Amino acid sequence: MKSFEHGYLHEMPISHGLVSSMRLLGEFKGREGLYARQSPEVLETLRRAALVQSVESSNRIEGVTVAVGRIDPLVLKRSKPRDRSEEEISGYRDALAKIHADPPRLSLSTDEIRSLHRDIYRYTNETGGRWKRRDNAILEVRPDGRQVIRFRPVSALATPKCMRRLVELHAREMGSAKIDPLLLAAVFVLDFECIHPFTDGNGRVGRLLTLLLLYQCGYGVGRYISLERIVEQSKETYYEALYRSSQEWHEGRHDLRPWVEYFLGVLIAAYNDFEARVGTIASAKGAKRALVKNAIAHLPSRFTIGELGRVCKGISRRTLIRALYDLRSEGVLRCVGRGPNAQWERLGR
Repeated sequence: MKSFEHGYLHEMPISHGLVSSMRLLGEFKGREGLYARQSPEVLETLRRAALVQSVESSNRIEGVTVAVGRIDPLVLKRSKPRDRSEEEISGYRDALAKIHADPPRLSLSTDEIRSLHRDIYRYTNETGGRWKRRDNAILEVRPDGRQVIRFRPVSALATPKCMRRLVELHAREMGSAKIDPLLLAAVFVLDFECIHPFTDGNGRVGRLLTLLLLYQCGYGVGRYISLERIVEQSKETYYEALYRSSQEWHEGRHDLRPWVEYFLGVLIAAYNDFEARVGTIASAKGAKRALVKNAIAHLPSRFTIGELGRVCKGISRRTLIRALYDLRSEGVLRCVGRGPNAQWERLGR
């Protein structure tokens, strides 16, 4: 909660790179719905693959693995867990499915956070959903086998109060609408990891909260591309960003930028992957025209070809012009004016 206190977040330095990342993600967000309405069969294939990859990667980051050939049956509920690792895999599967099912229904509360933790351990003999009862530490194992403390989280005694405070401050900032919700999501996850409220499972709960917060900000790419897989593939950078942004966190003098930049970078990588995969749909005959028509339906009633082009990334200007003239011939559009700044108007048919 340190990042939300005393106006600290409002004073965060914003680099040109961060502004560019936010602008790019806004464009991705705007196009997401257009792609999501194309070829449901392809999207269902992506969804199933992302579900399996997310469960596997998020657990594997924490050293929880299963035998080759077991992950698919467990995630798709075709098999019951056989050991402790498979029980944790099954629990994470259920927590992930709950978030995907209806993210707006899930409130960001201490009860919900504890519920996600409880889900992870529901098939084990361990009781999940309880704040830590002993102080813990984030350790680094050196090449020679020695363990050193990288970060000392909030004490067990202070954890319940700190978690309540974190949730309250996040809700307050969301209500004020002075800071982009995407930045609030990144900072919430950082503070959660610095509090480290559970004895075990903090990393996995943090990644589940990332997905939930992104959904609630309107970024749904995690349904089709595994964010956890991207984190696993950049694991060293992930830990380094957490480490750098957690230094002097207790004193309120930490640097949010390394973590926020990493967080946004993961999301950008996910959208690039999503558009690269779904973009193959647009190569099919007639699909580009369908994508253009869909985009027009969600633009203002009057628009320019430049505005259409910004939404339909990857489609040539020549294809856009041809689609516009075809739709004009069909009585769907009419052209107002001449030249590159001419406007096109939907006729509501």
